[in-house]
Amino acid sequence: MEYFDGKRDNTTINLEYQDKRYIYRGSKRIFDFVASLFGLTILSPLFLIVAIAIKVEDPKGPVFYSQVRLGKKQSPFKMYKFRSMVVDADKHLKDLLNKNEVDGAMFKMKDDPRITRIGHFIRKYSIDELPQLLNVLLGNMSLVGPRPPLPREVQEYTEYDKQRLEVKPGCTGLWQISGRNNVGFHEMVELDLKYINKRGFMFDLYVLFKTVFIFIKPNGAY
Repeated sequence: MEYFDGKRDNTTINLEYQDKRYIYRGSKRIFDFVASLFGLTILSPLFLIVAIAIKVEDPKGPVFYSQVRLGKKQSPFKMYKFRSMVVDADKHLKDLLNKNEVDGAMFKMKDDPRITRIGHFIRKYSIDELPQLLNVLLGNMSLVGPRPPLPREVQEYTEYDKQRLEVKPGCTGLWQISGRNNVGFHEMVELDLKYINKRGFMFDLYVLFKTVFIFIKPNGAY
């Protein structure tokens, strides 16, 4: 199913309508809490295996990596991931910004020299994102929603782009199931705005269903 046609549609979010969707937002939160708790429980053996692999490659480095992201209404929170880069990766980012491979307020580099060997594997299969289930459990994120951006990225946003920050961010969304790193920043914004206008319980289930297949057959993550 295609959601982006290559054009900037000037989509407008009806904030008054979205704020009044009490039943949907309430049921979504309950589902998020139960599903994330269940996911953390059944995935605990995988968490242990990944943790050991990260430690074997770099005994002195931490297993998890936290980074400040902006959520709903630009509210900051710490987002958790498995560490897939060298310990001082953030310090080297400024030296790589001129090699950014996507347009707009987002940094992506396919052959990023900061990524570790185990990091390449867990990023390919999106395993590095699994600790975000803790963010969902805590209520910082939802299972489905826009990707939470970095504060420096939002500094480059237009007012149009900021519409994607009017709802709680998610672990997965239309961007992730539509090509992910093969989709540019402006396309990602359009996909997020289309999701916000179209979102509902059944549509969220559809996105989650498609996401499961990405773990099995990666679609461009790096």
